[in-house]
Amino acid sequence: MTKERDQLQTERDVLSGGLSDLKKTCPEGWQKLESSWYFLSTETKTWKESREDCLERGADLVIIKSDKEKPFPFKLKKRVWIGLTDSDNEGTWKWVDGTPLTTGFWYDPQPDNGVKDCVEIRTDQSPLKAWNYLSCLENRHWICEKGV
Repeated sequence: MTKERDQLQTERDVLSGGLSDLKKTCPEGWQKLESSWYFLSTETKTWKESREDCLERGADLVIIKSDKEKPFPFKLKKRVWIGLTDSDNEGTWKWVDGTPLTTGFWYDPQPDNGVKDCVEIRTDQSPLKAWNYLSCLENRHWICEKGV
């Protein structure tokens, strides 16, 4: 019985370690899609506050870089901040990682000029025309993204 007990304790320890590793790779409140984890906020903040929240979580605001990511925010049924801004240079759109925007999915007649430097996704629009140019001081939900 002692040998069987020791074997069961060893198996328990191995399984417990595996569960701990799984928790590390699957953070609470995050969802996996492709090779990234996404955090969906339950509150609203300004674009800057939203980005700060993401950075504190070891992530950044979401960058839409694949066709598989485009419909993802629509499942939320909320208007959400994404990691796109022209706040450094009006009309020059860059993602939070510094890469320039190559393809946009703007809500007509966006983007226009003005003091609206941040981008939200409007879920009441088609995914191909859902990006809305908005004042960064507005409060919206947001999506953080980090690599797996």
